[in-house]
Amino acid sequence: MPVNDPYNPYDPNRNTYAPHRDGAGVNRVALAIHTIADIAAGFLALWILLYLLDANQGNVFVGFVQSVADWLAGWSQDIFTMETEGLRVLLNYGLPAVIYLLLGHGIAARVRRL
Repeated sequence: MPVNDPYNPYDPNRNTYAPHRDGAGVNRVALAIHTIADIAAGFLALWILLYLLDANQGNVFVGFVQSVADWLAGWSQDIFTMETEGLRVLLNYGLPAVIYLLLGHGIAARVRRL
């Protein structure tokens, strides 16, 4: 605004009721997608760790983590059939963890660009 022009807060040409589009909603959606992918991969990684460290399968927490990991990796079970049980668990649960991370972070990055 030039110095000599008086300020008129009631200027009819001034659009004061325009929607404020700063992208906050898009960023929240991207953050939610990103976080869900991280949590899913975290459960799968935690189950791999608990299995490889030979955690007590009768423990309630270990059972919960195993059931969540089984549900998340249900589509990828027995893709790899190794004789070594630890390697089989690592591959069958690690593959979905990596895919969830790649897809979740990729989708979140795409949403942020909208």
